[in-house]
Amino acid sequence: MATLMIDAGPTTPDALVTRTGGLPLAPPGTEWPTCASCGGSMQFLAQILLNDVANSTGSTAGPDRGILALFACQNDPGMCEDWDPTAGGNRALLLLTAGLQPLPLPRLDDGADETVLVLGAVRAVITEHDSNPDYDEAREAWAARTGRLDSSVLGQLGGTPAWIQGDETPACPHCAHPMPLAVQLEEGPDHSTAMNFGTGGCAYAFACEPCAQTAFLWQC
Repeated sequence: MATLMIDAGPTTPDALVTRTGGLPLAPPGTEWPTCASCGGSMQFLAQILLNDVANSTGSTAGPDRGILALFACQNDPGMCEDWDPTAGGNRALLLLTAGLQPLPLPRLDDGADETVLVLGAVRAVITEHDSNPDYDEAREAWAARTGRLDSSVLGQLGGTPAWIQGDETPACPHCAHPMPLAVQLEEGPDHSTAMNFGTGGCAYAFACEPCAQTAFLWQC
């Protein structure tokens, strides 16, 4: 079964929901992630409630499985290897929901554009289940069934990654088991506010919750 993330329209920038764009929520004292290559602050892409992922896979959701906050460097697109899970050009933060508050935007250099830090649109998500476990086929079937563009599908929660290139499922550095997929993300329906995954690419975020380990990458 595929659990599709459907664009539900705008929501508030600090909503505690699974969404793309807006402001990251984090416990007090959390530092905004910076790029290991250029040293600049990364762009916040999305937050995923892990209870939503658990519900998508039929797992038992605890009272607080936390959130996954995703960032990638957009200070000089294409130069900081933000597609690579180990190069330091992206981050996936695994955070508890207790005490979350909007993370203050870091100070930018004079003349810098705030879009290097946040997307220009905030999109809420509703989920729809499809009996077909193949994400690409489920996405196409949803568009045909509803008459909406397939760009309204923002990705999938859990399930099996639909790789554009080869399988890059990471192993957890602690337990060595393959990490489960938490979310696969599309760039988004509006080119002016889309996430940058190399134009037409997809991002994949993985989480080994027992070991508190994550990995984030994209392909195009």
